[in-house]
Amino acid sequence: MDLNGRTVLITGGTGSLGKKLTRKILSQYRPKRLIILSRDELKQSEMAQSFDDPSLRFFIGDVRDKERLYRAFDGVDFIIHAAALKQVPAAEYNPFEAIKTNILGAQNVIDVAVDKGVKRVVALSTDKAANPINLYGATKLCSDKLFIAGNSYAGGKPTRFSVVRYGNVVGSRGSVIPFFLKMRDTGVLPITDPRMTRFWITLDQGADLVLSSLDKMKGGEIFVPKIPSAGMMDVARAIAPECATKVVGIRPGEKLHETLISEDDGRHTLEYETHYVIQPQFSWWGEERKNGGKPVAEGFSYSSDNNKEVLNILQIKNIIKEFCDAEESDILRAANN
Repeated sequence: MDLNGRTVLITGGTGSLGKKLTRKILSQYRPKRLIILSRDELKQSEMAQSFDDPSLRFFIGDVRDKERLYRAFDGVDFIIHAAALKQVPAAEYNPFEAIKTNILGAQNVIDVAVDKGVKRVVALSTDKAANPINLYGATKLCSDKLFIAGNSYAGGKPTRFSVVRYGNVVGSRGSVIPFFLKMRDTGVLPITDPRMTRFWITLDQGADLVLSSLDKMKGGEIFVPKIPSAGMMDVARAIAPECATKVVGIRPGEKLHETLISEDDGRHTLEYETHYVIQPQFSWWGEERKNGGKPVAEGFSYSSDNNKEVLNILQIKNIIKEFCDAEESDILRAANN
């Protein structure tokens, strides 16, 4: 996808992935405008200090505010929808707020994108949307369904929608790695359950997947990357082998293992070298749109406990080192600007 001379907008763009996407887009392309839409003026101010590019714009706004989106989406070619309330316990305790942002906000993005003639929209999903047991996962499943159906709502208009679904992003705000790094000074790491496993993807991988999906999408796909899993006990040993661990129990709405593709979705999933595609159930989705993908085996599901690729402690340590080096580089870059 050539983004040169185009206008790209990222909702929730001040988050970890939004900043990584911004850095990649500005280093690889010369967009006409790159718009960061978010509701936190402090995060926007801090992010602006890390970048020096005339194409970058910062818009204060919330996906809940449809009128603001009409102004923000004016002249936009491509949208990456990353805005969401993502914390499982917060969504359990504030369900109305999660619904307003993750579901009604998604509907606003779809409606305004169609009305404004946006060409392509990629929405970010989560492993928690597959067979959800918590409200956050349920709202993201609903969001995924809305974006896929958005292709039908667009009718004869050019707007196309697809979804990218992946697991925990290494080092993202609120994730376990920065939490464990902080807690290791106490000598004890809290573990929810020693059997717990999770999918892992780096910020670089996540950003590359989003940009690749923006390029490949036909409209209606859910892109799922092939990524490794890791056991939470191995993550704890990799970060602080000298620390004791304390089992604190699974939090409300939390799973022991996460799923990216359920067995039911597996019935219409295609496998590629680096990723899977959950196909939409559209009458117009024919063989010509499969692009060489092969149907997965009967009974296929893709979960963190049945994943063939599992990180060992050394691999986890290397990933953590990359994360810490990247964090240090971002701090130095902001200070120099």
